[in-house]
Amino acid sequence: MMAGQPILILKEGTRRETGKEAMKNNIAAARAIADAVRSTLGPRGMDKMLVDSLGDVVITNDGVTILKEIDVEHPAAKMMVEVAKTQDSEVGDGTTTAVVLAGELLKNAEELLEQNVHPTVIAAGYRHAAEKAKEILDEIAKPISIDDEETLKKIAATALSSKSASMAKELLSEIAVKAVKKVAENVDGRMVVDMDSIQIVKKQGGAIDDTELIDGMIIDKEKVHPGMPGRVKDAKIALINMALEVKKPEIDANIQIKDPAMVRAFLDEEEKILKGMVEKIKASGANVVLCQKGIDDMAQHFLAKEGIYAVRRVKKSDMEKLSKATGGKIITNLDDLTPEDLGHAELVEQRKIGEDNMTFVIGCENPKAVSILVRGGTEHVVDEIERSLKDALHVVAKAVEDGKITTGGGSSAVEIALKLRDYAASVGGREQLAIEAFADALEIIPRTLAENAGHDPIDMLIELRKAHKDGNVYAGINVYEGKIADMMELGVIEPIRVGKQAIDSATDAAIMILRIDDVIAAKGESKKGGEKGPGSEEE
Repeated sequence: MMAGQPILILKEGTRRETGKEAMKNNIAAARAIADAVRSTLGPRGMDKMLVDSLGDVVITNDGVTILKEIDVEHPAAKMMVEVAKTQDSEVGDGTTTAVVLAGELLKNAEELLEQNVHPTVIAAGYRHAAEKAKEILDEIAKPISIDDEETLKKIAATALSSKSASMAKELLSEIAVKAVKKVAENVDGRMVVDMDSIQIVKKQGGAIDDTELIDGMIIDKEKVHPGMPGRVKDAKIALINMALEVKKPEIDANIQIKDPAMVRAFLDEEEKILKGMVEKIKASGANVVLCQKGIDDMAQHFLAKEGIYAVRRVKKSDMEKLSKATGGKIITNLDDLTPEDLGHAELVEQRKIGEDNMTFVIGCENPKAVSILVRGGTEHVVDEIERSLKDALHVVAKAVEDGKITTGGGSSAVEIALKLRDYAASVGGREQLAIEAFADALEIIPRTLAENAGHDPIDMLIELRKAHKDGNVYAGINVYEGKIADMMELGVIEPIRVGKQAIDSATDAAIMILRIDDVIAAKGESKKGGEKGPGSEEE
């Protein structure tokens, strides 16, 4: 105020929250997101049904899918959605764990704020605790190699056991391990798995048990001409990225035809050009053509006459995978096509899957790209199986790349919490309180697992702490029997990156939300004159 005159800095209608109130609102919003997905954690977690504005239904218990589907409005809640997205893109699994952990870190921080501990002190304590937690995780991790198929299957089964696909986890985990092993490559002494080399094709119909791994590729296209063979054994495949059509001139051109004989000559020349194209393909020894662009009707006729199986308008991404799988080169000019450029497969055939005809390229020798055909009773089942399979593929790939594994079932969380409390005592000062709060927050994982399985969380936690105090590092919750068991023996294992990334993402999000003490929200745009419908008044 100057001489009784109010000074307006912000636009009229702008909302502003400051200090403790802003912090509390942000923490409440972030915790609401964590609570929304908390019931989906673990093998006994429940599913969510999400219905969008168009009435499309998604049924899942995959943390990131749930949070992507909900339209979140609050800015702090959006940060929690980012936690799940980061976890998903980095590791593929553990999205719910990361979000639940972030929510608990904020809850414990709120209690410290009530005791007048400064937010930056809490943030520094959380940073220290996160670094120490990752060190402890490294210490308790065990090495694993790509040849240890049994352990890799257990890792895939652990990721699948919390999904609705768990009834077929034996089959799916075997498929996941085989697929990753086929596409894994040794680059400068370390294993690298390119997830883009694994194609997942969904087709409604059949049972989950009909899901299969194809040593090659599935193309969602049919042969272009009914006169072509339906099966080609010992296929020599030409991958062509050009149109098998007569090119139109680059410039605008008019052709004047004065005599009917000229029309005939014109069409004959077109036919000759297309025939020449097919002859070049035939001369290279190819008996299968997979074309990224179009194939002219006349060219289709000539290809069928020569007994060549052809498919047109294959996706670019599929062409790249086909090149990896068959060992063929993608050609952009038919003059360059030589027998060395052709890919090889034992069989190329057209199969009817459900209502669609699809082309299967099977039996590729040492393929660097493979396909998984996912089947299931309904569309929603197939979608959920695909999400589950992706999680399983990712965790197996990360285990192969990192070469280290830890145990699940809350065992790692309790072990880290135990050691963090000892570490906190050596730090001293107010940061000690934050490190202890971090240790307490980690125990939300076993607590939630017990709650979702219908067991008493307090009893479980007490027993777990006792087991870890006695030196059983891998003691976790057997949710099916409600007892404490050795997770390594039970085969509840995950790659070390799941735990590390969850700690990183959750800590970063919690610290960012904690450091906000002022929220300035701009006024929402109202519609122009007379367009306000019901409910469009500003809230």
